[in-house]
Amino acid sequence: MSWLDKIIKPKQDNFVRLLIQQAEFAVQGLDALLEYVEHSENKAAADNVRRIEKEADEVRRILVDELNRTFVTPMDREDIFALSRAIDDILDYAYSTVDEMTVLHVRPNPYIQRIVSLLRDGANEVHLAMQRLKDHPHVAADHAQRAKALENRVESVYREALADLFNGPAEVEHIVEALKLREIYRHLSNAADRGDEAANIISDVVVKMT
Repeated sequence: MSWLDKIIKPKQDNFVRLLIQQAEFAVQGLDALLEYVEHSENKAAADNVRRIEKEADEVRRILVDELNRTFVTPMDREDIFALSRAIDDILDYAYSTVDEMTVLHVRPNPYIQRIVSLLRDGANEVHLAMQRLKDHPHVAADHAQRAKALENRVESVYREALADLFNGPAEVEHIVEALKLREIYRHLSNAADRGDEAANIISDVVVKMT
């Protein structure tokens, strides 16, 4: 290995490490969100979502700073930036879900619990894909496809939940509650969309690598 390789290679590996770290935070954040929606009286779980989201933001800031100061990257700069943003958005929507459930006094229901459980599984697949991307890109692509399949399941439960809302009685109390729940469902659906976006970027990167 030349002296130039010794300088450049660690910088390249650093981007993969930071993306893996972001994906790991996404899993941790959704673990905490799942704990919260399964035990809404557990305020520590809500606080954990907020704490993890802030820690993940710091990792993204470091990644963007490194990206701005590095000439050679292990994959396209646009892919690194977009993948980092998509993973970050997953956690952002977990954060906003907790905040709105708290502010709007929304208690979790089975639909919310099912969706969050699927989101957590999807985030885990993205994390596994990032861990395998460098040395086993085809395995990474398999995990990305599993993440996309989980996003499809989220959208199915999301539509089922919306249909249930609009099948309720036309009373003021129900309408108000339905509007609150629709906001929560929307945040969770957006989180799933970002997971799907991350999976698509990983699949594109694999194609470019192989």
